[in-house]
Amino acid sequence: MKLTFSKFQGTGNDFVMIDNRQSFFNKDDTKLISFLCDRNFGIGADGLILLENDPILDFKMVYFNADGNESSMCGNGGRCLVAFAKHLNMIESSAQFNAVDGPHTAIISGEHISLQMKDVVDIQLKPNVVFLDTGSPHHVQLVDNINSLEVKVEGAKLRYGMYGKKGSNINFVAQNSETNFFVRTYERGVEDETLSCGTGVTAVAIAMHKTNKTQAKKIQIKTLGGDLEISFDVFDGRYTNVFLTGPAAFVFKGEIDV
Repeated sequence: MKLTFSKFQGTGNDFVMIDNRQSFFNKDDTKLISFLCDRNFGIGADGLILLENDPILDFKMVYFNADGNESSMCGNGGRCLVAFAKHLNMIESSAQFNAVDGPHTAIISGEHISLQMKDVVDIQLKPNVVFLDTGSPHHVQLVDNINSLEVKVEGAKLRYGMYGKKGSNINFVAQNSETNFFVRTYERGVEDETLSCGTGVTAVAIAMHKTNKTQAKKIQIKTLGGDLEISFDVFDGRYTNVFLTGPAAFVFKGEIDV
């Protein structure tokens, strides 16, 4: 069987995209999904995303980690899926879609896509660590040696040792200025450092505001794969109107034997 796919990336966070509106794809085949995401034997990606029909909204997002398991929300993946839907002529300048954490709204402005994320209320403050869920669970930690840090090694230690089998994504952060931070992320499911993580940089922005590292409500985040912007409103400890904004680009389209 030949499988038609498209490849998209958002600040280096790359995804295999499949139009599954005809419901042909076997979502239980973890070996197939992990093969497609494999960078040596398959297409290569941080994750696989299915675009499916939704009874009310424009479409539905189903996201799988590179290990083949269905996972929680992916911010860059959501932005790339909106770009994919536009590529398929399903939408024009905006979209509403359903994901595992509920409905999302997105606005398209040229190559940039602004994606509304879930509201955040529950933020756990621990010594030198902030833990919160922005659609996926995230550990946020300021470090001094971010450029030389072995993110895969240190991230794995925290991901398994501190959070158990279910795990958490691990974000290491350095502050560049009042409104600018540099972030490196270890992603569970990928089990490695990725060039960028959308829910991760969203978590970092909120965590830095919550801990008074910044008073800004529009924050610039630098990742290894590029720049992202997070904006939000906050009232009585609740973060609302959270938007993740950055580029999302088509890479290529192809067919693969499966």
